Amino acid sequence: MQKDKIILKLKLPTDPLWVKNVVERNIQEILSDHAFCEQKAASNAITLIVQNPNLPDLVQKMAGLVQEEMDHFKRVHDIIIERGYELGRERKDHYVNELMQFMIKGGGRQQQLIDRLLLSAMIEARSCERFKVMSEHINDPQLADFYYELMVSEAGHYAMFIKLAKQYAGAIDVDKRWDELLAYEASVIQNYGKTERIHG
Repeated sequence: MQKDKIILKLKLPTDPLWVKNVVERNIQEILSDHAFCEQKAASNAITLIVQNPNLPDLVQKMAGLVQEEMDHFKRVHDIIIERGYELGRERKDHYVNELMQFMIKGGGRQQQLIDRLLLSAMIEARSCERFKVMSEHINDPQLADFYYELMVSEAGHYAMFIKLAKQYAGAIDVDKRWDELLAYEASVIQNYGKTERIHG
């Protein structure tokens, strides 16, 4: 039920036809893009550690997240190898780049931290929603099971980032900022869902 609540917070759902018309015709591209999404999630967690070494709870949680995201990367790569595909080069994530424009420029360290945590939560929430759609509609039993498992994992990551944002918010209104980000994400995501990318 928790993951359903997470998905329902997003303003625009992914059209299931994305799975039939794009994903199933470009499995190799989707898997490669997914692998790099996991690597970038690990890199983001490392950046949060480097920027906030004075927050031991955050450091501990991000250290665990790095391990989990890289495990996911390896599992996706294992599927790529098993199917005779190649990983290929890193794909740019235009969706994430657009979301980053939401972050307040030149704000204090605390505001920057909260924005980054909420941005991370948003990416996990959208990934969770995409994995749910894939698990329910892809005509590939192995990938359906795999993406259901990862959907549950992404839901946990989302909840962790929201909890950390509230833990370190101080006087910042996290709920208000999250609502603003939800509205902004809706304006961004309406341009995606047409390409062979997890967020594309």
